Amino acid sequence: MTDTYARTANTWRNWAGNVTARPARVESPASVDELADVLRRASDEGLTVKPAGTGHSFTATAATEGVLIRPDLLTGIRGVDRRSMTVTVEAGTPLKRLNAALAREGLSLTNMGDIMEQTVAGAVSTGTHGTGRDSASVAAQIRALELVTADGTVLRCSADEHPDVFATARIGLGALGVITAVTFAVEPVFLLTAREEPMTFDRVTADFDQLVAENEHFEFYWFPHTANCNTKRNNRSAGPAAPPGRVSGWIEDELLSNGVFQVACSLGRAVPGAIPSIARISSRALSARTYTDIPYKVFTSPRRVRFVEMEYALPREAAVGALRELKAMVERSPLRISFPVEVRTAPADDIALSTASGRDSAYIAVHLYRGTPYQAYFTAVERIMTGYDGRPHWGKIHTRDAGYLAGSYPRFGEFTAVRDRLDPDRLFANDYLRRVLGD
Repeated sequence: MTDTYARTANTWRNWAGNVTARPARVESPASVDELADVLRRASDEGLTVKPAGTGHSFTATAATEGVLIRPDLLTGIRGVDRRSMTVTVEAGTPLKRLNAALAREGLSLTNMGDIMEQTVAGAVSTGTHGTGRDSASVAAQIRALELVTADGTVLRCSADEHPDVFATARIGLGALGVITAVTFAVEPVFLLTAREEPMTFDRVTADFDQLVAENEHFEFYWFPHTANCNTKRNNRSAGPAAPPGRVSGWIEDELLSNGVFQVACSLGRAVPGAIPSIARISSRALSARTYTDIPYKVFTSPRRVRFVEMEYALPREAAVGALRELKAMVERSPLRISFPVEVRTAPADDIALSTASGRDSAYIAVHLYRGTPYQAYFTAVERIMTGYDGRPHWGKIHTRDAGYLAGSYPRFGEFTAVRDRLDPDRLFANDYLRRVLGD
């Protein structure tokens, strides 16, 4: 990962390069007390405040013209409680450091997303998730939170302490305060066996419900302009560990998935007419393989090709219909899509603004190579997803506003009521939050 903070004039850019902000100043507090002081001074000066992690959100959720909080110094594990099987970690800690530290302790999160470059607070605040039949998003594994509110109060919340805040702040969009520490449920480290296998679009959609039911973690990628998919099934294993070989793993994860794919995307951007042929070749390049390793080495993969993304969560029963509609739209349009479409699932959870709040969900994510015009494709996809009562991922490109979202989230009013209480003067506001939460 390169530093997402530009080196000139305090300009901030996200990872994809589609969001830029010029804050009045940048602060890097080294303690909770220093952070509280930063918030009080910003409030006295009439400046807004936004924390920003590694910039992996594709929306402007972290953008500000006021004070930008860098979490670089708020990192590390505060403590491991083996009796309650929890770990408390500073909010600026990158997930990759958390995963490695837990592994050294013989522990693991139950589920995680497919990248681990984000900070802990950034990942949970926007609803980062992986795929799972029974285990949900990263935020759903939280057991307690510490955040500093607009008036500098350090507020600790859990199911037993300030439960109304806990119900909302686990996915808080940075609207309720600045998270300073997160307590996660953990379990003894275990092994996962990953089975990757090509499959046709017709077969994977026909068998989708069965594939989800039979596997702890199932996901697949459909390659537009083809009838080809690549599936991945992750299930717990008694072992022994059998990670990918050094050479074969490098070929699959670096050469093909990053190096060759980067060249293919660059060629497709320059010559869009070549994309269908490239897609047919790419979809046949990845072969079946099986390997077994500890969770974060199976769940996560390097993502070095930069892109922009839109993702919607649908009621799980709507997934196949929406996918077939999406495929038909691409086939009858002049669009040329160089990136595969990603499909994952999650069980219902109890977080107010979780995309899986109150319903079993399927996620459909579409991507385009950075620098490629995306508006026509994403607009067409969004029209399909909203037709199925889709909920947009908070950190990925979408055009929904508070009017739509209030109708899609039964507990939307619960969230905004907590926001009104914790941040009545909107210290943490920005244009994105005004659009999605109202003002």
